[in-house]
Amino acid sequence: MHAGRDRVEIGLVVYPGVQRAAVLGLTDLFQLANRLAADRSPDALRLRVSHWQWQEASQTVIRSFDSEPGPDNGPAMVILPPTLGDPIAREAAAPYADWLKARHAAGATLGSVCAGAFVLAEAGLLSGRAATTHWAYRDALAMRFPDILLDADKLVIDDGDIITAGGYMAWTDLGLKLVDRVLGPTVMMDTARFMLVDPPGREQRFYSPFAPRLNHGDEAILKVQHWLQARGARDVTLATMAEHAALEERTFLRRFRNATGLKPTEYCQHLRVGKAREMLQATTRSIDQIAWDVGYDDPGSFRKVFARITGLAPGDYRRRFGAERAAVVGVGVELSSR
Repeated sequence: MHAGRDRVEIGLVVYPGVQRAAVLGLTDLFQLANRLAADRSPDALRLRVSHWQWQEASQTVIRSFDSEPGPDNGPAMVILPPTLGDPIAREAAAPYADWLKARHAAGATLGSVCAGAFVLAEAGLLSGRAATTHWAYRDALAMRFPDILLDADKLVIDDGDIITAGGYMAWTDLGLKLVDRVLGPTVMMDTARFMLVDPPGREQRFYSPFAPRLNHGDEAILKVQHWLQARGARDVTLATMAEHAALEERTFLRRFRNATGLKPTEYCQHLRVGKAREMLQATTRSIDQIAWDVGYDDPGSFRKVFARITGLAPGDYRRRFGAERAAVVGVGVELSSR
């Protein structure tokens, strides 16, 4: 790694539209990790945090902030933070492409959060690589860069020299993973504990709702999708769906998968699980009752499907996201503010 004798530099790229809150949050996270590492050992490695952005005057990417100025070897790790706006346009990303490729060729580990993946992709650095992004940007990234091995269920994909994180707040997960790499798991856990955030290990599918494709242009399939949504995908068969689309079953199967990216049975499972998620969050009904309410005669089968789609068992999902937990957290916040 490119570093001073006891420094490892992590560069944060301040590209057009980047969320400054994430840039500053990552800066604080790494500096907190430095302090906690020093508390354990005065001789511990330190993280040098820098910010990098395009400078028109010099027509190059320059270091615009440096927490601990030192040798100018370039960062050993580079992070593309998130944005809440539209993914970066090709022409806006172009000035960073050569610099990112040069850093990668020099041995730097590259990372992105949320729509920051588009900056890496525009530089050609995600071609043929496993990657993730925010679930809301999944389809846009897949359409713009079909050669990426995209898995938007994952919150973080560590592919060695390239690490991508999905959700907007997943900058904490990516930051902690880099702290783990450089300063070790003990300092990483100290940092997570101090910040009151979960250590890496969550999945994006815990949080992402089912967002069916509806803009595919196949009117017959769209008609079936609306029909399934209205009845909660209850008591439906392949034959009734094909009949509703006025298509032969084999033709319906092919067109449905082309339009939605899912088989009809998978699509119905996603709709039912989506309804179950709402009920687990907002009601105190038993899990068996919810299973029956969303159309499963066998609660055991429901539990298996729910866990496969969300990554959590129904009971674990309720404990994490249910209204009762939110009420307890709210009471805790209120008491702590008194």
